Amino acid sequence: MRTFIIAALAAILVTPAVAQDKMQLRIGTEGAYPPFNYFNSANELIGFDVDIAKALCEKMNAECTFVAQDWDGIIPALRANKYDAIIASMSITPERQEVVDFTNKYYNTPPAIAVPKDSDIAEATPEALADIIMGAQSSTTHANYAAAKFPDTELRRYGSPDEYKLDLASGRIDAAIDDIVVLSDWLATPDGDGCKILTTLKPDPEINGPGAGIAVRKGEGELVAKFNDAIEAIRADGTYKEINDKYFAFDVYGD
Repeated sequence: MRTFIIAALAAILVTPAVAQDKMQLRIGTEGAYPPFNYFNSANELIGFDVDIAKALCEKMNAECTFVAQDWDGIIPALRANKYDAIIASMSITPERQEVVDFTNKYYNTPPAIAVPKDSDIAEATPEALADIIMGAQSSTTHANYAAAKFPDTELRRYGSPDEYKLDLASGRIDAAIDDIVVLSDWLATPDGDGCKILTTLKPDPEINGPGAGIAVRKGEGELVAKFNDAIEAIRADGTYKEINDKYFAFDVYGD
């Protein structure tokens, strides 16, 4: 009996020390970008980004919590220590690298343009898209791409993808630009049934970067290295493919 009590006390004393050894990470994400990160009917954060984040945390032996943040303020909130990393389909771009550090990519899919099914627009050239209204989420590489590549297009910037989708479906704008996966996912729903993909677009490395990465505060090289090791590990052991296949019919990691 005495031995049992001593062993139980020892377990109680050891448990907090073990818990303290686990890295604590707060993950920032948007929660409004399906199928990558969004809230379900139970108000739970789900999506590809969220599942990838959970898998990476498991590989890193980290206890992770999620913080939802509007896209326009997502980098300022990271820098203000609201969370420790952003896993929210954020493209690695030179402009962003001036204020945050990035891991290697964890996926890379091209941008695309969607239009109504009865649209007269036949191609995605500056001439064909001149004098139309195109919607894009503000503070994104897609908005930057449209502004740079289609200078005669009226660009309407929105706070969230849901807003431009509503305007495109109702005919208030003529086209929208976003990630091919995001647009395709929406087109498969009743709300997007009246629209179609016009074309995918060739990414511009200076605008789109090499893909989506995990952003951390400047100078946190050790955390970047841990995330990179974890990305490599889930790619190698099949975890990435399992998550990928849950959402997509093709490998979103890219070349």
